[in-house]
Amino acid sequence: MNHPSNGVRICRADYGSKSHALALVMLLDAYARDPMGGGEALSDFARTHLVRSLAERPQAFSVLAFMGAEDDTPVGLVNCIEGFSTFACRALVNIHDVVVLPAFRGQRIAQQMLALVDCIARERGACKLTLEVLSGNVGAMQVYRRVGFANYQLDPAAGHAQFLQKWLR
Repeated sequence: MNHPSNGVRICRADYGSKSHALALVMLLDAYARDPMGGGEALSDFARTHLVRSLAERPQAFSVLAFMGAEDDTPVGLVNCIEGFSTFACRALVNIHDVVVLPAFRGQRIAQQMLALVDCIARERGACKLTLEVLSGNVGAMQVYRRVGFANYQLDPAAGHAQFLQKWLR
């Protein structure tokens, strides 16, 4: 998927490509260091094993954004993991990470990457896309709403779903 009007090339990541692997780790590390990603660099373990671990999981896929025709400058990343909706009895795709480097924000790069994620999810027969976002990430919320995301709820009387976690150490 190319968007020559803004010089951005959007593509599905090839985990076997050295340039894609380097771009994926660099972009995810940049996101991890950002306050919206936790403010800490990826661990050495994650940097070393991330791409191989994603490649070993057929339910994982990633989308990359580059400026320049030859993958010159990696500027965006979306990591996705396929899950399963028991109610629909179909696949769903969880968008786990969305990254656009600060210097390239405001150019609709995330929107372009999410369009390719949508296409891949439909090819996989997924019934929906899911993601979680920090409530203070106003810019991301604007992007997600623009492309059709809304808070998850079944019945307004029951309220909105909340994302919880429990670390297993």
